[in-house]
Amino acid sequence: MEKQKQKLIVQAAPYLSHGITAPKAMLDIIYALIPVALLSVWFFGISSLWVIISATLGGVLVEWLFNRERADNPLKDGSAILTGLLLGLTLPAGLPLWMAFLGGVVAIGLGKTVWGGLGNNLFNPALLGRAFLLGNFPIAMTTWPAPIGDAGIFSVYPSTFTWPFMQVATDSVSGATPLNLMKFQHQFTDVGSLFIGNVSGSYGETSALLLLVIGGVLILRRSIDWRIPAALLGSVFVLSLIFFMVDSRLYPNPFFMLFSGGLMFAAVFMATDPVTSPLTPKGAWIFGIGMGAITVLIRLFGGLPEGVMYAVLLMNATVPLIDKISQPRAFGHGLKKDGQ
Repeated sequence: MEKQKQKLIVQAAPYLSHGITAPKAMLDIIYALIPVALLSVWFFGISSLWVIISATLGGVLVEWLFNRERADNPLKDGSAILTGLLLGLTLPAGLPLWMAFLGGVVAIGLGKTVWGGLGNNLFNPALLGRAFLLGNFPIAMTTWPAPIGDAGIFSVYPSTFTWPFMQVATDSVSGATPLNLMKFQHQFTDVGSLFIGNVSGSYGETSALLLLVIGGVLILRRSIDWRIPAALLGSVFVLSLIFFMVDSRLYPNPFFMLFSGGLMFAAVFMATDPVTSPLTPKGAWIFGIGMGAITVLIRLFGGLPEGVMYAVLLMNATVPLIDKISQPRAFGHGLKKDGQ
């Protein structure tokens, strides 16, 4: 038997393979979101599950409609499902299902597909969908029913099944979020309650403790870049501490700022989106600190109680510039040639 001749294989870089594919990376985050979704059902009842499913179905439908003729249908990578889950967990309890569905449609349609698909979008699709809903349905998006308490997880908020474009049924029991109380009534919620998570707010604004644990697991698995949440949370803590030291009666303590609202959820799941975040370690620090500064400024001095959504979207827009200025210089680049 003739010895098989060795063939020279010519290919472009990279030559090393890490083994992590897009579907695997998406699946990692989806698994991490399951405990958050289950806890939201515990606090807010089965309405939470219906809203999350509706947002996910809206995104999956658009993904399928725009790519059904393609052999490599991007539905297989799981990004549409992940976007729907993320969007659903940023929505308030009792939001009508048709609004959640519409948010999923916009998140994938305008947040991903029009940019050319996965890897090309400038803004986080889930937050873009939430921004669309907040701009078009501000009352529904800022109505915060209280947690179900002893009503049981199978209880449903009346507003959940409101028909499209009909008047939203208001729930008999509603509660202001901790950030609303801080912003408009100068009342500061107990940090312990925020840490556990049994407060009014979006579905993902549940337990800061759970989000910290999940974030730690994702960092250990290298599913997210640890620098981004560290920079975001660290900058919020430092800036909040400065304001708190200036006037502790007017400004909340830094732990309240860390554990309230959607900051923890954004730090773990939104800001760390690899498509819409910087590629370099230096860029990750700039990106995270910028988000933290914008969040604190909006919360304390802006017209809205929460600012993390706008902080992430605004810093998403700066990512190309951050990547450009934070790229390390190639060895020898910029050195003068002999005789010059």
